Amino acid sequence: MKHIRNFSIIAHIDHGKSTLADRMLEITGTVDKRHMKEQVLDSMELERERGITIKMQPVRMHYRDHILNLIDTPGHIDFSYEVSRALKAVEGSILLVDATQSVQAQTFTTLGMAREQGLVIIPVLSKIDSPLARIDETKLELAALLDIDPDLILETSGRTGDGVAMLLDEIIKRVPEPVTLLPDTVGAHFRSLVFDFEYSTHQGIIVYVRVFDGELVKGEQLVFGVSKEKFFALEIGTFSPSRKAKDKLVAGEIGYIVTGIKRPGIASVGDTVTLLKKPLPTLPGYMEPRPVVWASVYPENQDDFDTLKDALGKLRLTDSSFAYEEESSGALGRGFRCGFLGMLHLEIITERLRREYNLALVVTMPSITYKVVKQNGVTEIVYSPHLFPDYGLIKEIIEPWVVATIITPDTYVSPIMQLLFDHEASVIKTENLGDRVSIEVSMPLREMMRNFFDNLKSVSSGYGSISYEIADEKSADVVRLDVMVGGEPIPAFTRVVARQKVELEAEKMVEKLYDIMPRQMFEMKVQAQALGRILSSKTIKAFRKDVTGYLYGGDITRKMKLREKQKKGKKKMQLLGKVNIPQDVFLKMMRSK
Repeated sequence: MKHIRNFSIIAHIDHGKSTLADRMLEITGTVDKRHMKEQVLDSMELERERGITIKMQPVRMHYRDHILNLIDTPGHIDFSYEVSRALKAVEGSILLVDATQSVQAQTFTTLGMAREQGLVIIPVLSKIDSPLARIDETKLELAALLDIDPDLILETSGRTGDGVAMLLDEIIKRVPEPVTLLPDTVGAHFRSLVFDFEYSTHQGIIVYVRVFDGELVKGEQLVFGVSKEKFFALEIGTFSPSRKAKDKLVAGEIGYIVTGIKRPGIASVGDTVTLLKKPLPTLPGYMEPRPVVWASVYPENQDDFDTLKDALGKLRLTDSSFAYEEESSGALGRGFRCGFLGMLHLEIITERLRREYNLALVVTMPSITYKVVKQNGVTEIVYSPHLFPDYGLIKEIIEPWVVATIITPDTYVSPIMQLLFDHEASVIKTENLGDRVSIEVSMPLREMMRNFFDNLKSVSSGYGSISYEIADEKSADVVRLDVMVGGEPIPAFTRVVARQKVELEAEKMVEKLYDIMPRQMFEMKVQAQALGRILSSKTIKAFRKDVTGYLYGGDITRKMKLREKQKKGKKKMQLLGKVNIPQDVFLKMMRSK
């Protein structure tokens, strides 16, 4: 273990992690220059297209008689649990800061996680070759954040490779060698932490592990510490960056184990893998990621339901952090209620369903989970707006809140404060960072989802950045808003909105539906109801056919009789007829902001 160094790269999104990793792979000769491409460790098409890391990727490099194990981690806040497990698997971390953007909101979050794990932090500036780089200012800001001498901060360029070889030397010097957790254990033993996994059609689930104790030989029988599932190590090895089979994995190494398991829900990030014949205690810190955002997913064509079900099952094999269960809607047919870690997580899963399985989907407006205390004292967990109890039955509603950090140039503080007021946020504290300001706020998660990210970028001209984490639960002043067509509530259109905004939302939804709803053979009302009363209403006129058009001249009373007969017929249809809402109306309402 003396010659092994395990480290990760943490940074705000788009600060150059993947590009720096590319240069490391090139300098260490891990990837031949002929096969070199941008974002080598981002194998998913969606990652390469967006320029972000979604799934973490380990790689083993050889440099100056040392083995350097890098775990490239996701940078987005939705995947903070994966980042924390990756940090658990290493002893050091490169804190990368873009010299053109300086310290951003996510820098604070990732730094906090690294410090919690007791990691050695190596501060590094990226993009120093850019004409927009503010090297001296960024160094002073980063040095103040870490309380260190600015001379300890390294300078690199992932694009040109400047300073990367020196960084590799510093990793060897500063990052400590791995140590075994149970050095006094007698006899054959093995224990490792699962920090990621993937699924292979032929090999089943392949877990990515950091070995903490003992060693593993191919063919040994193993067991998961949390799920208690038993399996044989069909193949073991390391990453270069593709998988490379080996006969043995030893303490301090990072590698993979082919399990052969082809069922979802068995492997999970943070679990422990140990020998069945001599199991060691489960490693501490395991946490089941909890979905915080929910949305219903339906196939546009109901013939694709089985394909969607199969696709969700396969994605669940590679991502245990999202949940799904079958549900049905009278308007949209059969589909699934899905839970995600955040809005980006939702977007990625649904986009993968469309691309990898060629599915046309209807995705409902996302919602969050509420705790509803009824007047009789019974508490219900509600994750779908139409399942909210009626207004008079509710005693209290409890919702999740977040604590968020916003970093922005000081010129945008005023419009951001107005935005925070509009989204029910309260400021905890502010801090000056030279010509920028850090604002720590508390706000409801439902407001964070209400286009807050887009609005923040808009009012700050793209310069504002944000990171957040789920905090406490608080009492919520929200109500269920129902939309009725022809006197019948339409569950797919139901929303949960803040009481102070309910009248405005009611008017918007009625206006929207009035504009896109086709006329019927009879007159019908479009209404929005909340708080036990109708808040907004519009009437869609019926088609009118001229029943006297074929008459020419003659007695006027005959025309009057025909019109009266038509009027009575329309009243009868209004009493007995059923409103037909075309599917494209549902699609437009679901996809509206």
